[in-house]
Amino acid sequence: MKPGPRNLITDVEGLSVGNAEDARIRTGSTVLLGDRPFTAAVCVMGGAPGTRETDLLAPDKLVQEVDALVLSGGSTFGLDAASGVVDGLREMGRGFAVGEARVPIVPGAILFDLLNGGDKGWSENPYKRLGRAALAAAGPEFRLGSAGAGYGATTGSVKGGLGSASAVLANGLTVGALVAVNALGSPTVGEGPHFWAAHWELDDEFGGFGAPAKGVAGDEPAPRKRMGEATTIAIVATDAILTQAQALRMATAAHDGMARALVPSHTPFDGDLVFAAATGRKPLPDPVADPFLLGHAAASCLARAIARAVYLAEAKEGDLQEAWVTRHGRRATSG
Repeated sequence: MKPGPRNLITDVEGLSVGNAEDARIRTGSTVLLGDRPFTAAVCVMGGAPGTRETDLLAPDKLVQEVDALVLSGGSTFGLDAASGVVDGLREMGRGFAVGEARVPIVPGAILFDLLNGGDKGWSENPYKRLGRAALAAAGPEFRLGSAGAGYGATTGSVKGGLGSASAVLANGLTVGALVAVNALGSPTVGEGPHFWAAHWELDDEFGGFGAPAKGVAGDEPAPRKRMGEATTIAIVATDAILTQAQALRMATAAHDGMARALVPSHTPFDGDLVFAAATGRKPLPDPVADPFLLGHAAASCLARAIARAVYLAEAKEGDLQEAWVTRHGRRATSG
């Protein structure tokens, strides 16, 4: 397993990503767009999710493919980011055909960033605008760290952010992950520079600090956020041809990566959620072994993406939480 050329989810053929932020509000939205409809599924394991159109992603539902997926800040208000994406896609002529009508299918999920110091006194919900702007910005390259849905994110110890990573497998398939990290748990071991995800790091992509000599096995963590303030939302993707049921299994397995990178994860106060996307460019070389490999790769990519989100988050004026880089600095060899 090695990173793709960009080490981004857009290494998966057929996908692009766009971000939009509002620095005054300290929030943002992120869109994953397919160049054509793609198979999607979702697995929710947190206790406080916020979602839109996720029921239709069950394998027994009519619509088997979606046009885009949205991750956004803003809690309930942020669900309106998908409305902006729907409007933009409709103007492009995209959407599920119902007679002469076209209905864009855009599931989404949100995180809570309403208490991060930004000006939340808006008179009109800003997220529809942010969603539309993120769609317009979609492309193969996009910023990580303090960007998009991760712009105003925090964790139990340091600033959160937007992360991504990819892997090219020996069988020729590509897997990628995209995540907005706003966890109740911590991405680092104690107050040091070491990431819980260190065992899955490739090419020093989040500093190459390695794992600490000793963990905190006896620790009994106390929540550092209040009820409803957390949630890590993610997308894992592949260029393989998958059924919706197979995509669901990949999303479920990817939650292992969240648990590897955030301690604790899947708490009653987090709405931890993983979407899966399959663009269907390549058949599974081995229909028995390859779904197993995809699940493992998705979990590994997600763990790496979480660490990269925190590693690349920037210190900004007015922050209520310190950035990892402020404490530890970045090594010049890492991106």
